[in-house]
Amino acid sequence: MNFLAHLHLARLADSALLGNLMADYIRGNPVPQWPDAIAEGIALHRRIDARTDSLAEVREARSHFRALTRRVAPITLDVIWDHFLARHWQQISPTQSLRDFLSQAEAEVMPQLAGTPEGFQQLNHILWRERWMERYADAAYLQPVLNGMANRRPKLAALRDSYDDFVDNYALLERLFWQFYPRMMIDAQQKTL
Repeated sequence: MNFLAHLHLARLADSALLGNLMADYIRGNPVPQWPDAIAEGIALHRRIDARTDSLAEVREARSHFRALTRRVAPITLDVIWDHFLARHWQQISPTQSLRDFLSQAEAEVMPQLAGTPEGFQQLNHILWRERWMERYADAAYLQPVLNGMANRRPKLAALRDSYDDFVDNYALLERLFWQFYPRMMIDAQQKTL
């Protein structure tokens, strides 16, 4: 899962958005350095990642990436799942628009940035200003997203080519998303993630 899915599932689980969004920037046990709610949000993010990576649907999705891109498939899939969530937001959350959800999330996260890792603060200033999560709904937007990730981390250069795997397997990936994401939502609401 990427930014949008983590925020969405965190909201369903009544978990701290900041912790869920920041988790990839925190190493080790978050309990001694963060307030309880933030630490629990970080823990929820990690449980969601572990659960998602172990799902049969996600394993099947990875198998459709070429040998050239299979190593980076988990990263690409995180972005792809956010694409389908953004694209189908009104179906998934009919009572609140994606823009309203993100406005509320931004209003909650931004005032809490002081004291968070510098890289996370920089990400947030771009993430919200450039409306990344709204733009994920456009499949073509994933190409510059993956290219940007590849540019920042040369060892992940295959991310550029993974966009083709996304396009070539679009219908299959969309079907797999609908097979697992509603279950994740139920688990979040029932606080069983």
